[in-house]
Amino acid sequence: MDTLSIGQVARRAGIGVETVRFYEREGLLEEPPRRASGYRQYSEEVVKQIRFIKRAQQLGFSLKEIMELLTLRVDGQTSCEQVKERAEAKLAEVERKICELQSMRQALLQVASLCTGEDPGSRCRMLDALDYSAEKEER
Repeated sequence: MDTLSIGQVARRAGIGVETVRFYEREGLLEEPPRRASGYRQYSEEVVKQIRFIKRAQQLGFSLKEIMELLTLRVDGQTSCEQVKERAEAKLAEVERKICELQSMRQALLQVASLCTGEDPGSRCRMLDALDYSAEKEER
């Protein structure tokens, strides 16, 4: 089996060398064996694992959650249902964030609509509305 250098792994996975090292420090990748010269020796499987990590990150999974997924990936006892539960939990979290962002968007549209652009800075209705909201929250 051919071994890869850290640079080769990084290039094939589309990341930087420091990211490979970071994943090792975080426990997402096992520290590879080293040659007599001290250089790390990686297998092609590490490239696949990094691609898995990157895809999971794109889907919004945290490093801790990715660690759990990686554990499930290598566990022969893992059922599809266990993986599905994690995906559904992440989906619910994303849905909550979407709702929060939609609420923020609506609030910003309302506040921004108060600004006519004609008021001097000291009498900006938008700033007044933000001041009022902050006072209201303190009560």
